[in-house]
Amino acid sequence: MLSSRSFSGIVSLALVGLIGGCATGPEPGTPVPRHGDEIVAAGQFFRTGTPVVLWLDPGGYDAYRTEQRFGPREESGFPAGNSGPSSPNRYNLRRDGLSEEEIERVRGGGWDLPLLQRVVDQVVFHYDAAGTSRECFRILHDVVGLSAHFLVDLDGTIYQTLDLKERAWHATTSNSRSIGIEIANIGAYPPDSAELLDEWYLRSPEGGTRIAIPERLGDGGIRTPDFNGRPERDEPVTGRIHGRELIQYDFTPEQYEALRKLTAALCRIFPLVAPHYPRDGDGNLIQGKMPDEELREFRGLLGHFHIQTNKVDPGPAFDWDRVTP
Repeated sequence: MLSSRSFSGIVSLALVGLIGGCATGPEPGTPVPRHGDEIVAAGQFFRTGTPVVLWLDPGGYDAYRTEQRFGPREESGFPAGNSGPSSPNRYNLRRDGLSEEEIERVRGGGWDLPLLQRVVDQVVFHYDAAGTSRECFRILHDVVGLSAHFLVDLDGTIYQTLDLKERAWHATTSNSRSIGIEIANIGAYPPDSAELLDEWYLRSPEGGTRIAIPERLGDGGIRTPDFNGRPERDEPVTGRIHGRELIQYDFTPEQYEALRKLTAALCRIFPLVAPHYPRDGDGNLIQGKMPDEELREFRGLLGHFHIQTNKVDPGPAFDWDRVTP
């Protein structure tokens, strides 16, 4: 039997342990540090190894906002005059594949990661045809009322605009099951209608091709100071999509590096997203829309042109092997 003195000593030691344990924990109100490369899926943070700006961050692009992001503040509310989106929302709920009970649960934001992993099985690549991520968000959010989960700027900075649990509006029939990535690039055009390429791409005096953001876009919103953007290949790339000949300048090395890491993270977070893209029987990239039945069965990496016949992005210059984990 313990003596009263021994019992008191044990209690004292226990109290010291409890107090010491509390002392080593975080103080209420202590900020949780982030690394600056996280993306968000179902409220959880996942590392990518490349710079990411969230909609939560200063300078981020927030697709949850209902008012217009750019233009005069007094005219930014919804509805914004006779122009702009017809709805205050630019996204909605991923419903396909969910039971009525699951839909009711997630309506209030109650997604858990395993449920989201069951729903997402495609990643869709786009070029933004806007040239920079800032201009892309302005057009998507303020003008046409659409959205994408990620924007990848010329310097490789990734912007996430929505939690991946949301159904972004970027690829029609694949919206409910996919993640959308808009890559800054002015786009691909028929050779006889490619004047815009001459405005955006100039031969630099020291040789090679550089990207020249037009003066009307200011600094373009590029986060890297004094960034000197160059396409991966100096010469424009010609290719055929939907049987149409198109010409396009390549994406920047910084974009490819960021996309490689982002795609690798997405394939790991979402096991149903296979690390491959549509190929024909000879192993070559399919350069057009997939048949509806094959598209329904496909799990992996897609271009917008694989989904819609009226789209050609990410274009003939896109190097699929550079972004495939």
